[in-house]
Amino acid sequence: MPSDAAELRGLSAAEVAERVQAGQVNTLPSRSGRSVAGILRANILTRVNLILFALWCCVLLTGRLEQGLFALLIVFNSVIGIVQELRAKRTLDRLAVVGEARPTVIRDGQRHQILRDEVVIDDLIAVAPGEQIVVDGQVASARGLEVDESLLTGEADPLAKMPGDAVFSGAFVVAGTGCYRATKVGAEAYAAQITAQAARFTLVRSELRQGIDQILRYVTWILVPVGLLSIVVQFSHPGTHWRDAVLGMTASLVPMVPEGLVLLTAMAFALGVIRLGKRNVLVQELPAIEGLARVDVVCADKTGTLTQNAMTLGEIIPLGADEATVRALLGELVAADDAPNASMQAIADTIPAASSPRLVTARAPFRSSKKWSGISFHDEHIVLGAPEVLADGEVAERAERFGASGRRALLLGRASTRVDDDAAPGPVAALALLVLDQLVRPDAASTLQFFQDQDVRLKVISGDNAASVGAVTRSLGVDLGEVVDARTLPIVDHDFDRRVEECGVFGRVTPEQKRQMVRALQRNGHQVAMTGDGVNDVLALKDADLGVAMGSGASATRGVAQLVLLDDEFAQLPHVVAEGRRVIGNIERVAKLFLTKTIYSVALALVFGVLTVPFPFKPLHVTVVGWFTIGIPAFLLSLAPNKSLAKPGFVRRTMSLAVPAGLIVAATTIVTYMLVRGRGEVSPSVQVEATTAALMAMIMAATWVLSVVARPYRLWRVGLIAFAYAFYGLLIHLPASQGFLDLDTSNPHTMLLGYAVGGLGMAAVEVMWWVRARILGEESHVLPRKEA
Repeated sequence: MPSDAAELRGLSAAEVAERVQAGQVNTLPSRSGRSVAGILRANILTRVNLILFALWCCVLLTGRLEQGLFALLIVFNSVIGIVQELRAKRTLDRLAVVGEARPTVIRDGQRHQILRDEVVIDDLIAVAPGEQIVVDGQVASARGLEVDESLLTGEADPLAKMPGDAVFSGAFVVAGTGCYRATKVGAEAYAAQITAQAARFTLVRSELRQGIDQILRYVTWILVPVGLLSIVVQFSHPGTHWRDAVLGMTASLVPMVPEGLVLLTAMAFALGVIRLGKRNVLVQELPAIEGLARVDVVCADKTGTLTQNAMTLGEIIPLGADEATVRALLGELVAADDAPNASMQAIADTIPAASSPRLVTARAPFRSSKKWSGISFHDEHIVLGAPEVLADGEVAERAERFGASGRRALLLGRASTRVDDDAAPGPVAALALLVLDQLVRPDAASTLQFFQDQDVRLKVISGDNAASVGAVTRSLGVDLGEVVDARTLPIVDHDFDRRVEECGVFGRVTPEQKRQMVRALQRNGHQVAMTGDGVNDVLALKDADLGVAMGSGASATRGVAQLVLLDDEFAQLPHVVAEGRRVIGNIERVAKLFLTKTIYSVALALVFGVLTVPFPFKPLHVTVVGWFTIGIPAFLLSLAPNKSLAKPGFVRRTMSLAVPAGLIVAATTIVTYMLVRGRGEVSPSVQVEATTAALMAMIMAATWVLSVVARPYRLWRVGLIAFAYAFYGLLIHLPASQGFLDLDTSNPHTMLLGYAVGGLGMAAVEVMWWVRARILGEESHVLPRKEA
């Protein structure tokens, strides 16, 4: 650091207040995305709501208000969507404040940790390894400062920064310490805006949402011509009153709209955010929830993930110097390090800083890629790092034995050249082995076992000694396969990909190798989650399909991760994965229900239009049918647990059930209606009997679609299906509801016909489900498996 004290004073309180008054503050968009007004607008002014509102206005003109009950969907859709998104926004706003980087500024000569949004122009900001550059600035002082800008520029190698050099928000410090002066804040800091945008909570594109958008496009293409045909047919029947024509037209169009699909999708995501928030898991990008369901490989760093972050200095084993000399040298290392990593902090907790340290002439901050750090005095060069890097022979073998027991060994040595020399450290004379003890997280074993039980492969990727990493994983009682020293891996090619696929534990992995391992797994067709807490994990976290950072980890890791475990509990990951699978699996279930309704509604409108017969149902009929065949069951199914691993092919799987199921329901309805009514003109009583029989047949077949979608059965799901059949049976046969719905069950022959055709429709749905499962290779069990 510069010796000039004025350089380190930073801004005064008065200067900060002056800049705040002038608006020169690092104000950035909310981490949770849309404002309250935006949420209200987005949930009320939807395409579905506008279509339903227009149809409700048509019904209003007829004076038959009871036929407009479907308009309640507008209220339900809007209220539920608004409430859930506001809850999600409140959860994310609260957690984002906890999880975001808190820069250290120097004001009036004192260091203060403040919120990112409180930085003002010209603030002096201190940085250390693992910390993010939060605003654009100019380096004021540097001690071996190296900054990684790969997330901004793609440049793979860290850049050494000297006073006067520019730094950009979104970069992060990998080595050394320093200060920089803020030159651009808020809207002027372009990179900062990109960083905020990347972490914003929005309904950004994902495979699931792309699939739903694709399905809705299909529906729209079909809806327009079929809707126009229905309108023409309903108004072309001779002798038909315009009010009846309007109601028939509305009844044919309302069920074509998959009104609840988008709502339940957004609601499921929002509920996922809220549920994870209650477990102190911050969702920084919404597709992360979808990624949770698709992950089949988890790459975990050892330190801070499987073991606790804190370590203790267990032993000092003198080699080329007595213990007193070793302790004195360690005291000087502690005094010289103003940003200690976990290993140096463990030493500092036992060895006090030297009271009268020698003048430091050169520094080499620790970097994961080289595995050592050091300082030079006028007459001596001291290094501390991995024994297998700094030494060989008996010393390295002795350190390896400590590693095999799960302990971490560091070598204190005397280098032959200045530590900042390009040839450093040169030959190293071993002075002592330092043995550090690290505690395994108490929940690590059960968490690893969960992943194995769920067919999620785990790979431990660590910068520590390979033997030590292997010993820790073995102590957890989980066999992850071969332990590999990453220095022996081939260059990135087919053999590299094969070794990464086959082996389960890797030690002495460099940050770039971590990134290449993630990419190798992705090339092998895996969906990869990466957990980490250190600056050496940033590149791998960014490239993984799902990056998970620890809340106490480096701010750079939290900045690039999609999920942050704010309480540092590795045991939250099973809950995180279960939540992702619940959301995605249940959205696929309810999509099948809504699209089945759309398919049979379009088919009914098309066939009756071609046959030029009156549409059999009124708007109230289709509203009631939707209550317990789709609406309420879909809502309940969207909340239920779901352990199925999400797989690609959402559109194909959904349409492969919805299209045949919808056509079966439509055929069941059409056959019943035409057998009872015929094509010619009929009396009003026959028309009502035909409508009643067709409605009964349609409900029977549509509810059986619900029964196959709800499999495998749980008790509550069986109860839901039984309740639906009982409810509709009473609704159709009770005199009070018959009068309200304009139904007539007095003709036993027509009702028997309706029951018979409805039963055939149920059987056809059942056969379709079994055949489809065989073709797609899906499980077709009706009851849950014992292990589930």
